[in-house]
Amino acid sequence: MNGLFAETLRKLRTDSGLTQRELAARMYVTRPTVARWESNSRLPDAAMLSRLARCLGVDIGTLLSAAAESDEAPNVIMVDDRKVVLAGGLPVLEDVMPNATVVGFTRPTEAIEYAKGNRVALAFLDIELGNTSGFDLCRTLLDVNPRTNIVFLTAYAEYSLDAWSTGASGFMVKPITAEGVREQLARLRFPLSTGSST
Repeated sequence: MNGLFAETLRKLRTDSGLTQRELAARMYVTRPTVARWESNSRLPDAAMLSRLARCLGVDIGTLLSAAAESDEAPNVIMVDDRKVVLAGGLPVLEDVMPNATVVGFTRPTEAIEYAKGNRVALAFLDIELGNTSGFDLCRTLLDVNPRTNIVFLTAYAEYSLDAWSTGASGFMVKPITAEGVREQLARLRFPLSTGSST
């Protein structure tokens, strides 16, 4: 993690004439929490970023952009047992997230092995993966790395209620679109750098 978010937050806070203690009071957090954000030892989640933006009177995009900057390209995976879906979806993900490493898998076991060797920041998972459930894959990926953002992909909207019980960040009905991906990126629990200017 680099210090861009910490510097941005410190500048916005001081420009607003607030002390760390005053910002903490507005945010309903402790002063040490704000201090950790400003010392680059911790990054707030998406809900806290939204609250920060309101408290500081800035567009959330300003904070998201700063929070998303990192020292390495994020690893993004897409898992679908149909190769044609991967062939159509992977280019969309690469267009929306040009600085991410985007990898596709047709087998959940391969995705799990990849996740064990590479920190996966974002996973787009089909719900019906042959004999495996995307919900089970989600739980396994979160066991490997609890900070993995999971977005479910399916052709069946009725799965959406089940999806929320898994710790996922989002849900998309196929086909995958750039606009849909951007909407999901804005809601991630753990923001990541997309390299996109839009």
